[in-house]
Amino acid sequence: MTYSGEVTVGGPADVHELKDLMITKVAVGPFQNNAYLLRCRATDEQLLIDAAAEARTLLTLIGDDGIASVVTTHQHGDHWQALAEVVSATGARTYAGREDAPGIPVPTDVLVDDGDVITVGQVRLTARHLVGHTPGSIALVYDDPHGHPHVFTGDCLFPGGVGNTRKDPEAFASLIHDVETKIFGVLPDETWVYPGHGNDTSLGAERPHLPEWHARGW
Repeated sequence: MTYSGEVTVGGPADVHELKDLMITKVAVGPFQNNAYLLRCRATDEQLLIDAAAEARTLLTLIGDDGIASVVTTHQHGDHWQALAEVVSATGARTYAGREDAPGIPVPTDVLVDDGDVITVGQVRLTARHLVGHTPGSIALVYDDPHGHPHVFTGDCLFPGGVGNTRKDPEAFASLIHDVETKIFGVLPDETWVYPGHGNDTSLGAERPHLPEWHARGW
C-alpha cells in the first residue's frame, strides 16, 4: 500500500517504508494528535515521537520489541498525556528540548539543543530548535541517504502555516524566522513533513505560501 499520511483517531496506522527506516503514523486522543513510531530496519530498535494520548494504542503499536527512546516535541499537554505510562511500560529514555523540559511532568533524561543528534539504531535524527510555538519546541530531521529528507515538525509547521503563536507578533516573528532558516532554508522541496496534527505535506507544497504567512502574521 502507498503511504498517504492520512490517519484518523480509532483508525488504522499508516506505514511509510524507507530503505533504512520504517515510519508508522497513528492519530490518538481528543485533539487528534499524531504519534510516530520509527524503526531502524538494520537493528529493529524503535523510537517514538510524542506519546500524546491513548497509551494502550501506542503500546500495541510498539509491540513486544519495546522502544529505546521517546521524544516529546514540545511541552503542551496534548503531546505527553501517555508519556508516563509508555515510559513505565517500556523503560524508554526520554528526550525533550532543553527549554521545554521543565513543562513536561515526566523527567527528561536527555535535554536536546539545536543540532543535537538522536539515534534510533543506525539512523540519525538531527534536532532543530524552533522558538515561538513554545520556547523549546524541536523538530527532527532525517536526511535519508537513499532519497529526500524527512522532518517531524511537532506543532511548528503544518500544511498551510506555522504553529499557533497566540496572536503574539514577537512569537510569530521568531517562529517564522526559525522555520525559514532552519527548515526551508536548508532542506529541498522534496522534504516530507510530518506534523503534530493532521495530514502530511512537503516543503515544496508550502514554500510558495511563505509570503502569505508573513503578510497575515500567523
